[in-house]
Amino acid sequence: MGGACSRKRDQQDNEDNLVRGVSGKYCKSGSSKWLATSFSRPSMDIQLGRGNCPSLMDLCVQKIREDVDRYRAFSMLPGDISQQIFNELVYSQRLTDVHLEAFRDCALQDIYLGEYPGVNDSWMGVISSQGPSLLSVDLSGSEVTDTGLLHLRDCSNLQSLCFNCCDQISDRGLERISGFSSLTSLSFRRNNAITAKGMSAFAVLVNLVKLDLERCLEIHGGLVHLKALSALLYLNLNRCNLSDDGCEKFSQFGNLKVLNLGFNDITDACLVHLKGLTNLESLNLDSCGIGDEGLVNLTGLRHLKCLELSDTGVGSNGLRHLSGLTNLESLNLSFTVVTDGGLRKLSGLLSLKSLNLDARHITDTGLAALTSLTGLTHLDLFGARITDAGTNHLRNFKNLRSLEICGGGLTDTGVKNIKDLSFLKLLNLSQNSNLTDKTLELVSGLTGLVSLNVSNSRITSAGLRHLKTLKNLKSLTLEACKVTANDIKKLQSTDLPNLVTFRPE
Repeated sequence: MGGACSRKRDQQDNEDNLVRGVSGKYCKSGSSKWLATSFSRPSMDIQLGRGNCPSLMDLCVQKIREDVDRYRAFSMLPGDISQQIFNELVYSQRLTDVHLEAFRDCALQDIYLGEYPGVNDSWMGVISSQGPSLLSVDLSGSEVTDTGLLHLRDCSNLQSLCFNCCDQISDRGLERISGFSSLTSLSFRRNNAITAKGMSAFAVLVNLVKLDLERCLEIHGGLVHLKALSALLYLNLNRCNLSDDGCEKFSQFGNLKVLNLGFNDITDACLVHLKGLTNLESLNLDSCGIGDEGLVNLTGLRHLKCLELSDTGVGSNGLRHLSGLTNLESLNLSFTVVTDGGLRKLSGLLSLKSLNLDARHITDTGLAALTSLTGLTHLDLFGARITDAGTNHLRNFKNLRSLEICGGGLTDTGVKNIKDLSFLKLLNLSQNSNLTDKTLELVSGLTGLVSLNVSNSRITSAGLRHLKTLKNLKSLTLEACKVTANDIKKLQSTDLPNLVTFRPE
């Protein structure tokens, strides 16, 4: 659905778009993805070698990491020190099943092993030995099974469990966590062994605040088991193969603040059951079968701050239902059939900071209708047909940090209206084939730029000299230009020390 555009649709395999943290896509190859786990790296390695004096504790933990084979038990240490040693071993990938034994009965509070290689049921004995002290566990991407979950029965104070991509956990495993009445956060992303029947185990988790079941394809009909979860604030059902049948259960979640229903087979009929969710702050309907008429059910969601309508049948007529959502800060209308005329209905949304209009139906006229939105910090016009004349309207958006205009209608003349947007950190002007080295000269004053893309243009190696002033630049993309990787490397070595990614490479 929605309008055609040159940008690939599949940009967000990681649908942590509402609450970002651990990667939503795990593999079991022992890759470095596990580094995205929630705990922070101890600061000692950062401090060492930079003239800062590390603390005595940092030095001790580092020494233990280096000589870890010498130690058989850490249980005599205070729990917070054992925790720091454990985290450091995990981060440095020095923790093995043998070393793990040294942490038995250490009263650890947090065990984050998401995507860590080799984790299976044999690790669960030591993990469960932390007993009532254990509050949070992440074993995403592991080989833990239903049997392994049985070990957690003595960890009575668990507040957070994350088992994303643990495909050996089924309904039977869910039964073994039903007794954790203190749980506030639970995540089982990408699990096809969990069914609607198995979700009955969640019925007694009355303190649950966050439930993430993204890409659990067999749970349709399971919402009936969640009716007692009145504390639920976050519910992620993205890509769960849901239909309108059963959507009436959404009306029971009156306290929800975040609801992700993206990429499901729901239609306007489902939205009828959302109109009572007046506490909602974020709603994702990406790629659902909704249209203009369904949006009338959103008019009462006055607290809504983030609304995702990308790749839906929403058009200009539907936008009239959004005009009263004056707290909206982020709105995505990419790949919809919204036209210039409809954008006038957004002119009163003065709280908007992020607006995505990646659609071929949008032209200079539509951009002119948005000039009242002076608080915008992110404006995506990737596929819109903006010309040099239209860029005159960009002068109204003095606060922009991110701008994408890639519809092919710009020349160097249009870039003159961009060069004074001094807060820009990301600028994407790719696909504008008439841009020349003059464009690089014009943007050379945007010294805050971190990312610049002028691919598929007439940029040459001679123009690179204009980029010497962009000392904060970390990403530079000039594909399909008369520029080589060696040209960029020379610039990197002499003038752009912070540049870490570039294309061509």
